[in-house]
Amino acid sequence: MSSGSDAIRAADRRLHYEEITPGMAWQTGGITVTEAHLLAFAGLSGDFYDIHVDDAYAQALGYPGRIAHGLLGLAMADGLKNRAQTQLAAIVSLGWRWRFVGPILIGDRLQASIRVTGLRPTRHADRGIVTLGFDLRTQRGETVQEGENDMMVHRRVAAPPAEVSPPSR
Repeated sequence: MSSGSDAIRAADRRLHYEEITPGMAWQTGGITVTEAHLLAFAGLSGDFYDIHVDDAYAQALGYPGRIAHGLLGLAMADGLKNRAQTQLAAIVSLGWRWRFVGPILIGDRLQASIRVTGLRPTRHADRGIVTLGFDLRTQRGETVQEGENDMMVHRRVAAPPAEVSPPSR
C-alpha cells in the first residue's frame, strides 16, 4: 500500500533532474507589456527614472516612447518560464546572469526561448542544479534580453550517497 505522498509524487508531471537533458529547449507563451505593467513596476521598485515615465524624455533620446524597466523584462521572463507548458520541479532560483540588449516598449509582446545549458549534481542526493539559457524576444523577433538562470530542482529518486574515502593516516 502506498502512502499519499507516493501518489502525489507519481502524479507530478514536472520534469525532475534526471529527466532533464542538456540541449532540451522550449518556447513560452507570450505576454503583452502594458502601461499598467510599467507604472506598477515603477511604483513597486521606486524607479521613476524619466525614461520609464516621460514620453517626451524618451523620445528626445531617440526612443518611440517610454521604455520598460530592464528588471521588469527579467521579471516577465521568469513569469513566462513559470507558466510555460514545460515545467521543472523547481525548488528555488539560485541566481541570474542577465543582459539588457534592446528596449522593451509598451505594446511589445514578449516570448522566451529557453534551453537547458547545464546540469550538475549537488551534495544533497534529492536535488540537482539546472542552468537555463534565455532569449527574450519581441513580436518583431528582436532579442531584448538574454541570459542564464541557475535553478535547484528536485530529483524523482534520491541519488545514492557519494562514496567518501576514509582519511589517510
